[in-house]
Amino acid sequence: MNSEFFRGGLKFLQSESLFRLGTDAMVLADFANIPRGAAVCDLCAGTGAVGLLLLASDPGLSVTAVELQKDACACMSRTARENGLGDQVQILNLDLRQYRERLPHGAFRHVVCNPPYDPVGSGRAPENPAVAIARTELCCTLEDAVCAARWLLTTGGTLDLVYRPERLTDLLCTLRAHELEPKRLRFVRHSRGKPPALVLLRAVCGGKPGLQVEPELLLHGADGSPTEEYRRIYHLDSEQES
Repeated sequence: MNSEFFRGGLKFLQSESLFRLGTDAMVLADFANIPRGAAVCDLCAGTGAVGLLLLASDPGLSVTAVELQKDACACMSRTARENGLGDQVQILNLDLRQYRERLPHGAFRHVVCNPPYDPVGSGRAPENPAVAIARTELCCTLEDAVCAARWLLTTGGTLDLVYRPERLTDLLCTLRAHELEPKRLRFVRHSRGKPPALVLLRAVCGGKPGLQVEPELLLHGADGSPTEEYRRIYHLDSEQES
């Protein structure tokens, strides 16, 4: 049974059997900063949260969402229609490892990606098969996602993604090996005193070396209350006003 909740005027339809909207999607959509009216490809799209959040900020965007799991694509399609965004979202239910046969070469200047974080065998996999595929590199490794992004991007195009800090070295090395030069990096921390939980990174296809490390994104203050940036990203103030 799908559940519904709202963020910044959007209605998200979710199922207990699928990977649910989380902080990673929220902060990635905020970090990406896609130019207005652009076309963007969302790899490992899941139920479409990142693409829909981008569209909420700019309805003039067009989003191509690539997702392996059929049920997630169905949920994404319904969510887009419920929000009146069906015309701006093209959903491709396919395995991105087949990028050379199934995806257009050099067709995008902007790609976003929330790939699986955990290598196979790195810990206990979720019992839910759909969640296991979303979280673990069972069907898509980091290199698979980076190769697909490189195939899609024109020279000078951008890849924005969210990942785990403990795999940052893997991420940087993989990006550079495929001519995607890391340019912006920002750590996400739930509260002071805790280690970073996520890392946000932008890479430029064929870009020159030079990495800008931005101030960290702190989500909660010392008393546990949301920071101003958290409230902005989650549209909490606008919800109270509505």
